[in-house]
Amino acid sequence: MTIHAGTPEQRLQELGLTLPEPRPSAGNYVSCVRTGNLIFTAGQGTNEYRGKLGKDVTVEVGYLAARQCMLNLLTVIKQEIGELSKVKRIVKILGFVNSDPDFTDQPKVMNGASDLLVEIFGEKGKHGRSAVGMAQLPHNNAVEVEMIVEIEE
Repeated sequence: MTIHAGTPEQRLQELGLTLPEPRPSAGNYVSCVRTGNLIFTAGQGTNEYRGKLGKDVTVEVGYLAARQCMLNLLTVIKQEIGELSKVKRIVKILGFVNSDPDFTDQPKVMNGASDLLVEIFGEKGKHGRSAVGMAQLPHNNAVEVEMIVEIEE
């Protein structure tokens, strides 16, 4: 995989992607909390992808859902720090996959988010990750992702 020089925003543009508008919180919480040089995000689902993996949603569509969740998270991070070039390292992502009881390919679904981070940030985008199956997610989201990001001070 070739990583092009430039800012993360330029890499997004090269990939033909744009960051979406921020999604409103669905409750009494904030979209992220910054403490020191770390940002902890709330979980982000999507407006586009609904249903259970292994029943209503294929792995391939789940991959796209995880990718869209990551774009939503990058919107949150950009809103907090102004520009994505201030990201020092993606520390960890946690992916929740709305799964049929027999579905076991959560890691393949979460590759949608992980692959995008490496495409945008290169080595700084490599991260720790958990991918877990859930009985249900809010609004019947197919996937929800949260992340921890280290930023330049």
